[in-house]
Amino acid sequence: MQNNGVQDRPGTALLLAAAPQGKGRLTEASSVIPVLAAVPPAMLAGTAAATLIELADPIDPQAVLTRIRGAAATEGPLTVLLVGQLQLDRRQYGAHLALARTTPSTIRYTALPWAWLVAELQQRRPDTTTLYVDLVAAPEVWQLLDEEPLEFPGGATTYGIVAPAPGRRRIAHPTYTHALAKILRTGHRLTPAQLHHEVLRLALVAQDALVLGPTRPAAAENTQLPPTHTAPAAPVPVADAPVPDPRHLLRSATPDPAQGQPVGSLVEAAPVDLAPVPQRIGRTASPVYMPSAAVVPVEEDPHDRIAGLAHAGRHQEAVALATVAEQRAVEQFGPDTFAAVHWVEVRAHLASVAHDPGQSCLLWLQAAQTRLDTLQQAPDTTDVETAVDRAHHQWDQLHQAAHARRLGTQLVALRRRVPGRQNGALRAIQRKLELLQAV
Repeated sequence: MQNNGVQDRPGTALLLAAAPQGKGRLTEASSVIPVLAAVPPAMLAGTAAATLIELADPIDPQAVLTRIRGAAATEGPLTVLLVGQLQLDRRQYGAHLALARTTPSTIRYTALPWAWLVAELQQRRPDTTTLYVDLVAAPEVWQLLDEEPLEFPGGATTYGIVAPAPGRRRIAHPTYTHALAKILRTGHRLTPAQLHHEVLRLALVAQDALVLGPTRPAAAENTQLPPTHTAPAAPVPVADAPVPDPRHLLRSATPDPAQGQPVGSLVEAAPVDLAPVPQRIGRTASPVYMPSAAVVPVEEDPHDRIAGLAHAGRHQEAVALATVAEQRAVEQFGPDTFAAVHWVEVRAHLASVAHDPGQSCLLWLQAAQTRLDTLQQAPDTTDVETAVDRAHHQWDQLHQAAHARRLGTQLVALRRRVPGRQNGALRAIQRKLELLQAV
């Protein structure tokens, strides 16, 4: 992504994706983490070798500042990707990048002042920093931008979009970053300006959004991607949260353990399209439902084959293929990564489709534990809550008392950490366990 004559030096890529948990969230920032998982750091930095610094839903602005400062102090090219939302400090009228625990009343203490970011990147040598932003501005910040443009670090080349808030009870989807990841996964190397142009062609950008960087490429820069990657994305309705269309492996549904709602069903295989297609649903937005090349190379994407096998009732073959894909992800990215846990969740869903609630529950418990203890996701993040909710739902389907007691102990421990949004979920498990003790 860098094209400043220093590609031969090791680079650094800093990814910061953050948004408040709960009602204050304006964008599904964390959804970009799994889709960027398959992009080598060197591709992000545009160098032969690079280090990736990934900050997913951080909670401490001082810790974030420390990581930014460390990245800014590196000598080689630096690429910074910012995905999140801007909120206003009403006392000092300064824009802040909201973090996981930011609320309107705690912005000054739980959000990262935009001026801090600018100050750190400002100190770097000119033409060594590329900044990509995919931001949503809260109404107060958006109004302020009409009077005073948002400051960006001098010497850094900046691309991306700043969009207005999507409206009450709606959550925006970072389509710019999803399109950027899709292009980078092709392995086609472009200059930052060319990459920005291709992203704008693929992503649906709101008409009133601020586009940072040229909306049209210079004549000499109009390099086209291969035809199979240039089709414009379908219109993307901004809704409560993103879910896949039927071209992806799973149809999302948030289970209600108290009401026994179904988890979902596999759908027929169809041609792969890695562009995210958000649709209306509740709050579920797990990496399971993100574009499939988040975890395997595009040319070897097995999701459609797995979906087709499961739909045909060939469950063992579907699980075998998912297991191979998981092994590939572990070899390529490591065992304790978003890419690897994706496949644990795929296998959990396949087990539920095959009417094996015990195996499905166990795998959902494993995924939740990994997200909490290894990936350090907060207990109230959507991915963690979804994994625990689905483990709970599958546990409710168990008919063998001994098996239910064993898994119930683990589920209670997780429910104490992740109460979820269904009132009385923990107590429901405890009551059922009490009844099972008498069996």
